Amino acid sequence: MVLAGEEHMRGVPWPTKYLSGFARVIGALPSEPLVRTVQLLLEARATGRRVYVIGNGGSAATASHFVCDLVKAAHVDGYEPLRAFALSDNTPLVTAWANDKSYECVFAEQVRALADPGDVVIAISASGNSPNIIAGLTAAATKGARTVGLLGFDGGAAIQLVEIAIHVPSDDYGIVESAHLAICHAITGTIRRTLWENATAATSPGPSRAEL
Repeated sequence: MVLAGEEHMRGVPWPTKYLSGFARVIGALPSEPLVRTVQLLLEARATGRRVYVIGNGGSAATASHFVCDLVKAAHVDGYEPLRAFALSDNTPLVTAWANDKSYECVFAEQVRALADPGDVVIAISASGNSPNIIAGLTAAATKGARTVGLLGFDGGAAIQLVEIAIHVPSDDYGIVESAHLAICHAITGTIRRTLWENATAATSPGPSRAEL
């Protein structure tokens, strides 16, 4: 079956079709939730709040990658780095909760133990329906944490639970996961650029008396 709008792709190799689909999806993303997320993370950095990122499978790998970039790649000399953590990275704790209680609670229990009001919980989920993601976001709300969702498909139940939804409208897991990583890089790069520009402005000499 040829989907609407794909007739022009007949005979094109599948890898090219995939990348073309990715380009269409990523190019159509609205900027408003991205800008809001950057601002939220800049505020979290400035106030010393913590950022917790949750995800399963490929999204867990993206969560770890995102945290690496938030803490290291987004850091600019003269500014305290973001305090970010991927809650799938503590394998003993995740497996202990999964084994002793249920896999559904592996993020929620960590959020309850670690999050303070004003901290940020970022959920990465292609479907938006994973029970442990929903439970984690619900726990975040009870703790007074701010919430962001990097979602795909139709957004799932998670889209109704987050303060900011960055929704990739595709039902292809690969495209959604690729888009989520690109979004993480866009957010990280914007944070670094913003801090660098602020640092440059702060150290630049003012206009001379003759220029006033």
